[in-house]
Amino acid sequence: MKINALVAHDATQPLIADAITLRALQPHDVKIDILYCGVCHSDLHMARNEWAVSRYPLVPGHEIVGRVVATGAQVSRYKAGDIVGVGVMVDACRECHFCQQQEEQYCEAGFTATYNGIDKYTGDSTWGGYAQHTIVNEDFVVSVPGNLPLSGVAPLLCAGVTVWSPLRHFNVKAGDNVGVVGLGGLGHMAVKLASAMGAEVTLFTTSPEKGEDARRLGASNVVVSRDAAQMAAARTSLDVIIDCVSAPHDLNPYLATLKTNGRLVLVGIPESPHLAPDVTPMVFRRLSISGTSIGSIKETQDMLNFCGEHGITADVEVIAGECVENAFSRMLQGDVKYRFVIDIAATRWA
Repeated sequence: MKINALVAHDATQPLIADAITLRALQPHDVKIDILYCGVCHSDLHMARNEWAVSRYPLVPGHEIVGRVVATGAQVSRYKAGDIVGVGVMVDACRECHFCQQQEEQYCEAGFTATYNGIDKYTGDSTWGGYAQHTIVNEDFVVSVPGNLPLSGVAPLLCAGVTVWSPLRHFNVKAGDNVGVVGLGGLGHMAVKLASAMGAEVTLFTTSPEKGEDARRLGASNVVVSRDAAQMAAARTSLDVIIDCVSAPHDLNPYLATLKTNGRLVLVGIPESPHLAPDVTPMVFRRLSISGTSIGSIKETQDMLNFCGEHGITADVEVIAGECVENAFSRMLQGDVKYRFVIDIAATRWA
């Protein structure tokens, strides 16, 4: 089946509208008319081959919300008309320890990425959500609560679950003190979700002007990380920190703000390594540094259910698909609050 999509044909050219071919519907597949797709910074990395793993032609997009229009003969979870989401992965080995534990994001064989992965059925590259339609195995599709604006749901499928997963895994609960480093696509969701869990949230930012917005999103405290006095006042006050910054930076000042037994969790991946932290406070106060990757299908569904109960979506700027290169440029300048989302219906394909 031929459909329209926004396609990268090489690392040096802008995305263009072009035709791609979807695989045939398999017995456990769901065909989805895509309504909205979030623009993740990783889409830009992949379109430009900045991680040296891109295969062309490439269709980005892994924050997908749409409507089911057809199902395979053996599909039991979804029917035509259902509003659903697809995130960063569309398959996994299903057999390893992590898949058996419903942690497909850590599949020992490597999960199948929503785009630029290898489709099990065809051996071809998978296509992402900058397109009119997608076909996905039902086990990697999630239900979207009916009370949420769909454009704001799209970024939950990556940015939302990426911060939800560590908050849940490390048992953040009401009354805990949670730090969030950086107020971007990931950081603003970490503030919203941790606050809705009942935690007291402290945002660390290098930009004092972000303080008002951080409080609007749910932060109780704002600390300008370049202000030594403010950082000193925050010492030993936090149980968990979710570090959402993807640029190299000094971790030591943040370790100093953790209580004994505190944990610094990294979800941003810098282009070059962070400086090695000072081990001494880690030893004497039993501090930990860890990382975490996206989230499982179960975590994604749990997160969406939680967001439905609490009325949480991402703060987005909706664009038509032909504006995506401009969105990429603005992302590089930090000029977005806090996620671009493509309106597929508003996109011109010619």
